Amino acid sequence: MDKNLLKKLEQKIQETISNKDDLKELIKSLSSIDDSKSFALGITVGRIYNSFYYQSKRILNREPTKDEFKEFLEFIQKKKSDLENLW
Repeated sequence: MDKNLLKKLEQKIQETISNKDDLKELIKSLSSIDDSKSFALGITVGRIYNSFYYQSKRILNREPTKDEFKEFLEFIQKKKSDLENLW
């Protein structure tokens, strides 16, 4: 694997570890979803969370704030039925 890509993946793992509490909140907000859909939903929500985080850094030139993350959680809650019905 390319050294630069490997370095970015290592950084993403460290960011994930440091944002564990945010991820727990996200999981908790979607916890009522049927287990048979969990894996597909996890990938879907992971992509959305990654986009939120990446675009915050790209557009705002900084990491998202706790308040912005709370707004993201509210956004995901509003889209919960769409995400449940996707799979």
